[in-house]
Amino acid sequence: MDSASHATFLKWYTLATLPGRGATRLQQPIDSVAALQGLWQASDKQLSQLGWSGEQVEYLRHCAPPAADAAWHWLNADPLHHYIARADPHYPPLLALLSDAPTLIFCRGDPMLLLRPQIAVVGSRQPTRYGQEVTGHLCAALVRQHWVITSGLASGIDGCAHRGALQGQGKTIAVLGNGIDHTYPKAHAPLAQHIVEQGGVVVSEHGPGAKTYPANFLKRNRLISGLSLGTVVVEAAARSGSLSTARLACEQNREVFAVPGAIYNPLTAGCHRLIQQGAKLVTGVDDITEEYHHLNQNVWQQEVKNLQKKPCQSLACMDLLDSVGYEVTAPDVVAKRSNLPISEVTVQLLEYELRGLVAAVPGGYVRLGGN
Repeated sequence: MDSASHATFLKWYTLATLPGRGATRLQQPIDSVAALQGLWQASDKQLSQLGWSGEQVEYLRHCAPPAADAAWHWLNADPLHHYIARADPHYPPLLALLSDAPTLIFCRGDPMLLLRPQIAVVGSRQPTRYGQEVTGHLCAALVRQHWVITSGLASGIDGCAHRGALQGQGKTIAVLGNGIDHTYPKAHAPLAQHIVEQGGVVVSEHGPGAKTYPANFLKRNRLISGLSLGTVVVEAAARSGSLSTARLACEQNREVFAVPGAIYNPLTAGCHRLIQQGAKLVTGVDDITEEYHHLNQNVWQQEVKNLQKKPCQSLACMDLLDSVGYEVTAPDVVAKRSNLPISEVTVQLLEYELRGLVAAVPGGYVRLGGN
């Protein structure tokens, strides 16, 4: 990768690791390279007016987080190592819909797999034989119908889900709660390698060298459900991390499925509670796939293309942004300069204002950042 690519990556990495809760406020609108570059052209005062703390501004100006060089080295060490930023047209479209979608994700394997229709499968870390068999059967059957299985590479049901997909000669996605450069648990390192070798992908929002924190595994759950059209829960106790994934799926307007079990088994109490609350009871693969009978590969690919037009449109409108001066510029002047209809200009200027690239002032707009 060339120096320009390196410079752009450093900016994305800096934004992705920006300290403090206020980072989320600005990360979400940054979905184009133009918007990214605009941040570095904004003054300290402008960033402060947008809610940035002094610590965040200083971090941005430094633009060289200690782990950035290690991340860049990791990316260049293997052709199967990738990163995907919010501006990338290959950023997973379902994930981009989340209000807390990561600015940057790291991948080991085939990143294009993230664009395929996925079903998440999660559950207990200490499943019964019944839970293992059900998970393996469901996942093998789903991949034969061209679904991709997404899970968290944890012990128990997660591992069974990945293995079931592989045994069905399908593809699977493992979402880590730790740095992309190591596998947790270590015993699943061969499984992670098998996933990649069979055309799957291991992903994480945490770069190489990132420390492992328990809270990160709960954060990971939003990615598992966020990448997927639906989440299947197999054997979950009344208090289980798998239930948090199901709750997140509900909040993300995705389908939730639960596999029933023996009423005296504490590992199925969570699944039964989900069913009582409206999750769909699963007795076979058809209970899952019939919810998506309207979805074929052509329809899905079109939906992906439609979603991907959003960041592409931002790049296509650079003429409009360039038409806003650092002095007060009226909307009709912007329309004339950019050769775009005033109706489109008005909408785009509002979007740029929300993204902090322009500011509305008496008489028109002034530019705050850009190329």
